[in-house]
Amino acid sequence: MKRALSSIIALLLLCVGFLSQAFAHESQPGLLQLTQQDTHRYEVIWRAPIYYGKPHPASLQLPANWKTIGHPTTRQLSDSALHKRVVEIDTPSIQGSVIRLPGLEATITDVLVRVEFVDGTHFSTILKPDQPWVSIEGQRSAWQVAWDYTLLGIEHILSGIDHLLFVLALLLIVSGVKRLVFTVTSFTLAHSITLAAATLGWVWVPGPPVEAVIALSILFLASELMKVNRGESSLTATYPWLVAFTFGLLHGFGFAGALSEVGLPQNEIPLALLMFNVGVEMGQLMFIVAMLALIRVLHHINVNWPKWVYQLPAYGIGSAAAFWFVQRVSGFFVS
Repeated sequence: MKRALSSIIALLLLCVGFLSQAFAHESQPGLLQLTQQDTHRYEVIWRAPIYYGKPHPASLQLPANWKTIGHPTTRQLSDSALHKRVVEIDTPSIQGSVIRLPGLEATITDVLVRVEFVDGTHFSTILKPDQPWVSIEGQRSAWQVAWDYTLLGIEHILSGIDHLLFVLALLLIVSGVKRLVFTVTSFTLAHSITLAAATLGWVWVPGPPVEAVIALSILFLASELMKVNRGESSLTATYPWLVAFTFGLLHGFGFAGALSEVGLPQNEIPLALLMFNVGVEMGQLMFIVAMLALIRVLHHINVNWPKWVYQLPAYGIGSAAAFWFVQRVSGFFVS
């Protein structure tokens, strides 16, 4: 019954997943970086992600007293547009200056704002669509950094349908609360290790192959789920912690790739990394609790499910994983 009811959840997630993958760039974060060159000059970089296949609707609006030196440049990348310019200001400091991104309010894009001063201090914050402007201040408090990166971690995992389907497959395969807790803990420990190692630069793995192999890991769990549904022996059902830990190492590299897109505040790297990971875990637990609660509610609905319904999650998850694998591998040859 658990697997039959969960097929409904799986299909809903797959529908959302295909829509989110069809428009893969709309939730990618943007980056606004200011680097002080001397007392009155700053390099300004605005990386605007592609939005639904088109240029991002948000535009950069700098303070009126910031004068652009030379000619601004724009470089078109595969997933974003990189706008660069050098500005000169007529005041001793930019603290209190307001930078706006009109048009951001009509999107779902978060923007990491990072300012690096010549004295070694830094300012960073995350700009949200409901407040498309930022006032440049001094170094932010540890509490503010922790809050921003926790939210970033939650948002990342809840928008990552591939990671969620991996977790859903584990939920459907593993029986027993203790075994499930142990399995999820193993997955958490593993991806925390590789997330930290990759983000801190101790290990480097190219992103596109990692994303393709992550799709294969989901396909593997789909095949394992089919075996379990047929009453056959399964590596994941027998040693769920081992499978979760092994693939967790791989998924950690995927999380690190997302974090590298927005970067870490240089003065708060350990804290930001820790809280991003905490946010990922919070989002993952929210998803697990929601799925288990929904399954419990559906248990009270008396429906004679046909036998083929029991295989819907496996076929659905496997089809999505196969689609993502082909899509990501084909992306190797498109630049």
